[in-house]
Amino acid sequence: MEILVLRHEVTVLRRNTPRPRLSWADRAILSALARSLPALLRRHRLVTPGTILAWHRRLVRRKWRQQPGKSGRPPLAEELTALILRLAHDNPTWGYLRVQGELRRLGHRAAAATIHRVLRRNKIPPAPTRATEHT
Repeated sequence: MEILVLRHEVTVLRRNTPRPRLSWADRAILSALARSLPALLRRHRLVTPGTILAWHRRLVRRKWRQQPGKSGRPPLAEELTALILRLAHDNPTWGYLRVQGELRRLGHRAAAATIHRVLRRNKIPPAPTRATEHT
């Protein structure tokens, strides 16, 4: 008889209240306690077994999803960029390889292509053009 009263109360509550918003803690408790209910009460609860399985699938998917990492090389330090620009400006006859060699002597590592990219981004032309403009 108690089960019939509880079932009717649940029916009335479902009819009069909107769909409840469950927090993560509510979902965890409902999922954990769902197995301990008798078979008769399992049929008349707030969430269905399919809903509990969907929560579990979503939790597992979120746990194992790969976070998008930054791809590519890390950006060049601003100090190194400033040093490349200064070397190229002060020595207009030096090409990318010469600037690279001087940087290596100073203890910095940068590829010639990186030096080329930095100079091009700052609108500094290649060495032969720079040398003729400078003189």
